[in-house]
Amino acid sequence: MDKIDQRILQELEINGRLSIVDLAARVNLTNTPCSERVKRLEKNGYIKGYCAIVDKERMGLALVTVVQVSLAATAEQSLGRFNDAVRNIPEIESCLMVAGSFDYLLTVRTRDITHFRDILGEKINKLPGIHQTSSFTVMEIVKSPIS
Repeated sequence: MDKIDQRILQELEINGRLSIVDLAARVNLTNTPCSERVKRLEKNGYIKGYCAIVDKERMGLALVTVVQVSLAATAEQSLGRFNDAVRNIPEIESCLMVAGSFDYLLTVRTRDITHFRDILGEKINKLPGIHQTSSFTVMEIVKSPIS
Protein backbone atom coordinates (compact mmCIF):
# COMPACT_ATOMS: atom_id res chain seq x y z
CA MET A 1 0.00 0.00 0.00
CA ASP A 2 1.44 3.35 -1.01
CA LYS A 3 0.45 6.97 -0.35
CA ILE A 4 -1.99 7.01 -3.27
CA ASP A 5 -3.80 3.94 -1.89
CA GLN A 6 -3.96 5.61 1.51
CA ARG A 7 -5.37 8.76 -0.06
CA ILE A 8 -7.99 6.72 -1.94
CA LEU A 9 -9.07 5.14 1.35
CA GLN A 10 -9.24 8.54 3.06
CA GLU A 11 -11.40 9.97 0.29
CA LEU A 12 -13.73 6.95 0.27
CA GLU A 13 -14.08 7.11 4.05
CA ILE A 14 -15.33 10.67 3.70
CA ASN A 15 -17.63 9.84 0.79
CA GLY A 16 -18.04 6.23 -0.31
CA ARG A 17 -20.29 7.34 -3.18
CA LEU A 18 -17.57 9.23 -5.06
CA SER A 19 -17.47 8.31 -8.72
CA ILE A 20 -14.20 6.96 -10.07
CA VAL A 21 -13.90 10.19 -12.11
CA ASP A 22 -14.15 12.37 -9.00
CA LEU A 23 -11.97 10.06 -6.92
CA ALA A 24 -9.29 9.94 -9.61
CA ALA A 25 -9.22 13.74 -9.77
CA ARG A 26 -8.85 14.00 -5.99
CA VAL A 27 -5.89 11.61 -5.90
CA ASN A 28 -4.27 12.84 -9.12
CA LEU A 29 -4.73 9.69 -11.20
CA THR A 30 -6.50 8.90 -14.43
CA ASN A 31 -9.71 6.89 -14.24
CA THR A 32 -8.43 3.42 -15.19
CA PRO A 33 -5.52 3.22 -12.70
CA CYS A 34 -7.76 4.65 -9.98
CA SER A 35 -10.46 2.07 -10.70
CA GLU A 36 -7.88 -0.74 -10.68
CA ARG A 37 -6.53 0.44 -7.32
CA VAL A 38 -10.03 0.55 -5.79
CA LYS A 39 -10.75 -2.99 -7.04
CA ARG A 40 -7.44 -4.21 -5.60
CA LEU A 41 -8.16 -2.51 -2.25
CA GLU A 42 -11.57 -4.22 -2.20
CA LYS A 43 -10.12 -7.62 -3.16
CA ASN A 44 -7.38 -7.39 -0.52
CA GLY A 45 -9.85 -6.50 2.23
CA TYR A 46 -8.84 -2.89 2.85
CA ILE A 47 -12.32 -1.84 1.75
CA LYS A 48 -14.83 -4.08 3.50
CA GLY A 49 -17.94 -2.60 1.94
CA TYR A 50 -20.04 0.48 1.38
CA CYS A 51 -23.03 1.61 3.40
CA ALA A 52 -25.43 4.44 4.13
CA ILE A 53 -24.88 6.14 7.47
CA VAL A 54 -28.31 6.64 9.00
CA ASP A 55 -28.99 9.54 11.35
CA LYS A 56 -30.14 7.59 14.41
CA GLU A 57 -31.44 10.70 16.17
CA ARG A 58 -33.75 11.47 13.24
CA MET A 59 -34.90 7.85 13.49
CA GLY A 60 -36.00 8.50 17.06
CA LEU A 61 -33.01 6.87 18.78
CA ALA A 62 -31.54 9.93 20.49
CA LEU A 63 -30.28 8.44 23.75
CA VAL A 64 -26.80 6.90 23.77
CA THR A 65 -25.73 4.96 26.84
CA VAL A 66 -22.39 3.27 27.46
CA VAL A 67 -22.59 0.09 29.51
CA GLN A 68 -19.66 -1.60 31.24
CA VAL A 69 -20.21 -5.35 31.52
CA SER A 70 -18.46 -7.77 33.84
CA LEU A 71 -18.96 -11.48 33.26
CA ALA A 72 -19.05 -14.13 35.96
CA ALA A 73 -16.48 -16.19 34.00
CA THR A 74 -14.24 -15.42 31.06
CA ALA A 75 -13.55 -18.90 29.73
CA GLU A 76 -13.69 -19.10 25.93
CA GLN A 77 -17.08 -20.82 25.99
CA SER A 78 -18.57 -18.08 28.21
CA LEU A 79 -17.18 -15.35 25.97
CA GLY A 80 -18.56 -17.08 22.87
CA ARG A 81 -22.07 -17.38 24.32
CA PHE A 82 -22.02 -13.72 25.35
CA ASN A 83 -20.70 -12.58 21.94
CA ASP A 84 -23.33 -14.57 20.05
CA ALA A 85 -26.17 -13.28 22.23
CA VAL A 86 -25.10 -9.63 22.10
CA ARG A 87 -25.22 -9.69 18.28
CA ASN A 88 -28.97 -10.39 18.50
CA ILE A 89 -29.84 -7.18 20.36
CA PRO A 90 -30.41 -4.45 17.75
CA GLU A 91 -30.21 -1.64 20.31
CA ILE A 92 -26.56 -2.50 20.99
CA GLU A 93 -24.68 -0.38 18.48
CA SER A 94 -21.21 -1.64 19.40
CA CYS A 95 -19.66 -4.23 21.69
CA LEU A 96 -15.98 -4.09 22.56
CA MET A 97 -14.12 -6.70 24.58
CA VAL A 98 -11.63 -4.79 26.73
CA ALA A 99 -8.76 -5.48 29.09
CA GLY A 100 -9.24 -3.91 32.49
CA SER A 101 -11.52 -3.99 35.48
CA PHE A 102 -14.52 -5.08 33.38
CA ASP A 103 -14.89 -7.29 30.30
CA TYR A 104 -17.00 -5.47 27.70
CA LEU A 105 -18.01 -1.96 26.76
CA LEU A 106 -21.37 -1.63 25.00
CA THR A 107 -22.80 1.37 23.21
CA VAL A 108 -26.59 1.26 23.33
CA ARG A 109 -29.03 3.42 21.28
CA THR A 110 -32.57 3.91 22.54
CA ARG A 111 -35.46 6.38 22.24
CA ASP A 112 -35.20 7.64 25.81
CA ILE A 113 -34.23 6.63 29.34
CA THR A 114 -37.40 4.54 29.81
CA HIS A 115 -36.62 2.58 26.66
CA PHE A 116 -33.02 2.10 27.84
CA ARG A 117 -34.22 0.87 31.22
CA ASP A 118 -36.40 -1.73 29.44
CA ILE A 119 -33.50 -2.87 27.22
CA LEU A 120 -31.15 -3.08 30.21
CA GLY A 121 -33.59 -5.10 32.30
CA GLU A 122 -35.13 -7.29 29.62
CA LYS A 123 -32.19 -7.89 27.29
CA ILE A 124 -28.75 -6.80 28.51
CA ASN A 125 -28.99 -8.08 32.08
CA LYS A 126 -30.32 -11.39 30.71
CA LEU A 127 -27.29 -11.96 28.47
CA PRO A 128 -25.45 -15.21 29.32
CA GLY A 129 -22.77 -14.91 31.99
CA ILE A 130 -23.58 -11.37 33.15
CA HIS A 131 -22.20 -10.66 36.60
CA GLN A 132 -22.56 -6.88 36.80
CA THR A 133 -23.28 -3.84 34.62
CA SER A 134 -22.65 -0.11 35.06
CA SER A 135 -24.36 2.40 32.78
CA PHE A 136 -23.35 5.91 31.73
CA THR A 137 -25.62 8.24 29.78
CA VAL A 138 -23.82 10.11 27.00
CA MET A 139 -24.41 13.86 27.18
CA GLU A 140 -22.69 14.75 23.89
CA ILE A 141 -20.85 12.88 21.16
CA VAL A 142 -17.77 15.01 20.58
CA LYS A 143 -16.13 12.73 17.99
CA SER A 144 -17.19 9.53 16.32
CA PRO A 145 -16.14 7.55 13.25
CA ILE A 146 -19.05 9.05 11.32
CA SER A 147 -18.88 12.68 12.40
